[in-house]
Amino acid sequence: MSTVTQEVGGKTQRKLLNHDNINPHIRRVQYAVRGELAIRAENLKAAIAKRGRNGFSFDSVVNCNIGNPQQLKQKPITFFRQVASLIDYPDLLIPENQSKVEALYPIDAIERARKLLKQIGAVGAYSHSQGIESIRNDVAEFIKERDGYSTDPALIFLTQGASQGVQNVLQIIISHSNVGVMIPIPQYPLYTATLALYDGKPVPYYLNEEQDWGLDIAELTSSLAKARSEGVEVRALVIINPGNPTGQCLSEHNMKEIIEFCYREGLILLADEVYQANIYYPAQRPFHSFKKVLKSMGPEYDEFELFSFHSISKGLIGECGRRGGYFECTGIDPKVVDELYKIASVNLCPNVHGQVMVDLMVKPPKSGDPSYDLYQNECREIYESLRRRSAKLCKVFNSMEGVTCNSAQGAMYLFPQITLPQKAIEAAELSSHQPDEFYCLAMLDATGVCVVPGSGFGQKDNTWHFRSTFLPQEELFEGFCGLLTKFHNEFMDKYRD
Repeated sequence: MSTVTQEVGGKTQRKLLNHDNINPHIRRVQYAVRGELAIRAENLKAAIAKRGRNGFSFDSVVNCNIGNPQQLKQKPITFFRQVASLIDYPDLLIPENQSKVEALYPIDAIERARKLLKQIGAVGAYSHSQGIESIRNDVAEFIKERDGYSTDPALIFLTQGASQGVQNVLQIIISHSNVGVMIPIPQYPLYTATLALYDGKPVPYYLNEEQDWGLDIAELTSSLAKARSEGVEVRALVIINPGNPTGQCLSEHNMKEIIEFCYREGLILLADEVYQANIYYPAQRPFHSFKKVLKSMGPEYDEFELFSFHSISKGLIGECGRRGGYFECTGIDPKVVDELYKIASVNLCPNVHGQVMVDLMVKPPKSGDPSYDLYQNECREIYESLRRRSAKLCKVFNSMEGVTCNSAQGAMYLFPQITLPQKAIEAAELSSHQPDEFYCLAMLDATGVCVVPGSGFGQKDNTWHFRSTFLPQEELFEGFCGLLTKFHNEFMDKYRD
């Protein structure tokens, strides 16, 4: 093993583990939403906390780089937190505390906590590696109600957020370094990062920006043919619907085309559906799950292989830090399911708090329950506010010089394209940054708003984009949009050709 010597505190230290001899696949991993911009944003936060606004033109840093609703003050759903708090401190549920607790909590929250505790035992204990059985049963019922087709709880895995599920599935698919996985461009960096980690090959296909980021089967066909001509064993296709970072929502017709394409070409379909509750034009573009569309296509597709992913981090819940999610296996070889269980067992179990939140997501208060009206009102307020903020920010971007932006049909992001002056591109080259990264760093320094450059997601050559959430608080949105407009005008004037 090679060693490296370095000076630390005036002493020479010998390091057996160094950057040159760690797993090379880890060195290849990049994750733009937590990259240089996010690190600089955290440093700015620390500087403001230490010395106040002195030296800065803004009071605080606004993290629009990641879909993290509660970081930007989205209120948690009351019923969910009530149940979670009771489960965390079960002494509240003993008989002598009943009158006190009933004065603070609605009876359905108390009953739900008691039921879950009976099923779980204790949230501080390991659960079944695949997830608590009763919660998997509730997920199966949710899927059946959503799609109209039954689901086997034994084919559902509760996970540490949807990301862990994606990683486990890709890990089992990538059996050697020449396995390829088709991913959308732009894409969520989880996919390129995981492919790098497991030494798989990304096979990019481009979404059509001119057609609201639509998915063209001809583009899929061309991308697949190119990869296979280069000897890549392409085994799977990733679809993010609704899209991240692009916000598109697929039509049912397009989804059938995708399933037919995968069936014809012998590809496993991975359906990332974590934004299924974030649908802003439900009449024109409702959400359909790939499971539902697949099952509607008849017995010819009974053996079709599909993995579907969902999460508590998005939607109207935004419980990102609790790390809860699930994936469902459809048409997957039972022996492969056994191997997925083995992977889950190595990690012992998913976060039990996250599992509880999954149960509340798939089985919220129903009509007639004491908590139903409040639950509905909270969800409606969050949803309508997201719709308003999405439309407002899109309008602001489209009003900027050289910027075009498609509206978000779903998810939590906008992905505007920006035409940068040649002088800005040359300045970016001198600073050893991509032009869109240079623009985003300038935005952060001028406004405190942290976004992610399009180069972190992938984009067509010679185009520049950035991704921004529309999650800042609505009462602060006017000022937030004003900051962005002022910065953009000044940036364009500074680098005007």
